[in-house]
Amino acid sequence: MALASLPATSSEKYPVISVARKIAFETLRRVESEGAYATDVLHAELGSAISPADAALATELTLGVLRWRGLLDFLLERLLQKPVARLDLPVALALRLGLYQIRFLQRVPARAAVNESVDLVKFARKTSAASLVNAVLRKAAAEAAEPPERFLPAGMALSARLSILHSHPEWLIDRWLARFGEARTVALLEANNHAPRLSIALHDLNQRDAIARELTSAALQIESGLLLNSALSVKGGSVIRTAAFREGRISIQDEASQAIPFLLDVQPGDSVLDLCAAPGGKTPALAHAAGPKALVIAADLHGHRVQAMRTQFARLALENIQCVQLNAVEALPFASQFDRILVDAPCSGSGTLARHPEIRWRLRPEELNEFHGLQVRILANALAALVPGGRLVYSTCSLEPEENESVIAELLACDSKLQHVPPGELALSLQPHLAPSLAARSLFYDNGEFHTFPPETRTDGFFASVLHKNVTKYCEPCASI
Repeated sequence: MALASLPATSSEKYPVISVARKIAFETLRRVESEGAYATDVLHAELGSAISPADAALATELTLGVLRWRGLLDFLLERLLQKPVARLDLPVALALRLGLYQIRFLQRVPARAAVNESVDLVKFARKTSAASLVNAVLRKAAAEAAEPPERFLPAGMALSARLSILHSHPEWLIDRWLARFGEARTVALLEANNHAPRLSIALHDLNQRDAIARELTSAALQIESGLLLNSALSVKGGSVIRTAAFREGRISIQDEASQAIPFLLDVQPGDSVLDLCAAPGGKTPALAHAAGPKALVIAADLHGHRVQAMRTQFARLALENIQCVQLNAVEALPFASQFDRILVDAPCSGSGTLARHPEIRWRLRPEELNEFHGLQVRILANALAALVPGGRLVYSTCSLEPEENESVIAELLACDSKLQHVPPGELALSLQPHLAPSLAARSLFYDNGEFHTFPPETRTDGFFASVLHKNVTKYCEPCASI
C-alpha cells in the first residue's frame, strides 16, 4: 500500500503526518532501497486525488532531499557523531527530510519539521529512534542560521569543499574542474541544485497560440521556449491534468531533448529507425517529419518499455510507428537499411542531474567506460543498418567524453569515409526550428558536434554527433566490436 493512501488523521495505529510528507518519505525509500527513479514514483503517487499544494510539496521535499543529500549528511553527521549510512534507512530518511525543511524551506516552521520527522520514524515502526531524531533535529534547528561553510575543516581541497557545499560526489567534481575550470563547474553544480524548467513540446506548431491560451486558462504560467519555437516553458500547475496533454497535443520534454530529432533532418517518405527509443519522447517528431506513409520503427530492449511507448503513441494518435523489441548490442534484424537512424544511447545521464538528482549518488567512475563499450557496439550495429548517403544522429544526455567524443572518435578511426555532417549544413537544417533570437551555430562545435550545457542553455546537458555514411558496407573491425 502506498503511504499516500494511509490515513492522515490521528488513530491508534498511525500518527498524524501530512500526505505530502508521506509521499516524499515513501518515494525516497523506494529510490534508496529499490533503485527507483524519483520522478517515476512521484508520477504514480501524485494522481488526481492529491491536491496541487500537496503534490508541489511532495515533489519539493523528494527532489530537494536528493539534490542536497551530501550536504544534509555532512551536517547530520556532525551531530550524530557517526555516518548516516549506519542508520536504519527510515531513520536516515526522516532526518534528511527534517533537516531539508529546516535549512531550505523557511515557510515550514522548524517545530513542524521536527515533529513530523519524529512521527515518520514511528510510522515506519522505528519508535526506538524517535528520541534520537528529535534531539538531532532540535540541535540542527538551533544552528540553522549558521552557513554550512562555518563547519568545514580548515585547509580542504577545492573539490572536497565543493563536494560538500554543492552536494555532488567529489570524483565527479574533480573531472569537471579539469575540463570546465572552477567558474563553469560551480555554475554547473548550482544549476544541478535548482529545479529545472518544465518544458513542453507542441506537436502542431500551428496550434501554438491556442494551446498557450488554453494552458493559461488552466492556471499555468507560460513562457516561450529558450531553444525552440515549438516549445513552451510552464509552471504553477499540473500539465498532465490538462486537456491538451490528455488529447496528445503536447508532451513534457526538455528542450535539448526536443532538439535532437531535428538534427536528423528527416524528409517526407524517409525510412526512420529510432534505435534506443524508450520512453518515446523523440520518436513523434521523427514520425511527423517522415509522414504517415513512411516506415518509422521505434525499438527498445525491454518489453515493458516497448509497451509504454505504444501507450504514448496512442495518446498522440500516431499510427505510423512500429514498436519493436530488440537488443541493439547484437546485429540488427532488419532486411533493409534506413535513410535516417537515431541512436539516443543508454548513458550515465550526467547531464540530467537537476532532473534526476539520484543519479549523482548512484553513478560510479568505472561505469563510464562500461557505457562506452556498450555505446560503441550499439553505434556500430546502427551504422551497418544505414543506407549509403544516409544520416545518423548519435546522442546522449551525458557530459562525459568517454560517452560522447570518445565513442565517435573510435568509430571515425575505424573508417575514414565515415564523416561528420558539416556544422554549416546542420545549422541550416536546425535554424528554422530555433527560437528567433538563437543562432544555430552557437550550439555546435567547429567539428559539428552539438552540445548543451545546463547553466548556459538552461536545459539538460546533451551531446549529439551527426554522421554521414558514404560506404555500402561498414568496416569489419567496427562491425565486430
